[in-house]
Amino acid sequence: MLSNEAFFKISYGLYLISTEFEGHKNAYIANTAFQVTAKPERFAISCHKDNLSSELIMASKKFAFAILERDVDQKVISKFGYNSGKDANKFEDENFFISEMGNPILKEGIIAYFECELEQSVDVGTHILFIGLLKSGKEIDLSKQPLTYADYRDLRNGKAPKNAPTYVEPEKKEKTEDKALSKSTKYECLVCGYIYDPEKGDPETGIPPGTAFEDLPDDWMCPDCGAGKEDFEPIN
Repeated sequence: MLSNEAFFKISYGLYLISTEFEGHKNAYIANTAFQVTAKPERFAISCHKDNLSSELIMASKKFAFAILERDVDQKVISKFGYNSGKDANKFEDENFFISEMGNPILKEGIIAYFECELEQSVDVGTHILFIGLLKSGKEIDLSKQPLTYADYRDLRNGKAPKNAPTYVEPEKKEKTEDKALSKSTKYECLVCGYIYDPEKGDPETGIPPGTAFEDLPDDWMCPDCGAGKEDFEPIN
């Protein structure tokens, strides 16, 4: 039987996939974007059926995917990877432009982008595989290194969001005895891998350094993915 670690060894990149239909813009972070034919140049992406982007791609018959650079701001991954476009406009307050095909593209944090005209969609269960013909694209900064899924996991302690094809159900650890915990105990978000460090606090939401996890307000949420305190576990 294969362990989760074996699956994590499969190589992926990380991409911002975007589309637009009748003024509705949306994008999500994906690790599934790959070239399927050389002549003509076709690419495939995977999108969860529940994602707003699936509806928009089906309606608009187009999509774009941008290669994220290794040093892309974590806020980009948090905003586009762990939030639903059904609940908020992800491009609000973002620095972006509209591409030749009408797709929203971020101006920063990407190496290049590719735009495709949808040719085929394949139902693969929880997800839809969209296959498109390359129509346009642009190089932004080829001197940058791409962010891989391995980098995301190893360097940023990142985890796949629930609608990702590589999502793995987190295993709840046995509850640690209270006496083993201290005010300086760090806590990890089981949803996205964010680490709450009491020594640093969460200044952006008004939590000062030195605030123990148990002293956080009950309605405090993970700054990266919005998960509640119940989705955190202490790090021993």
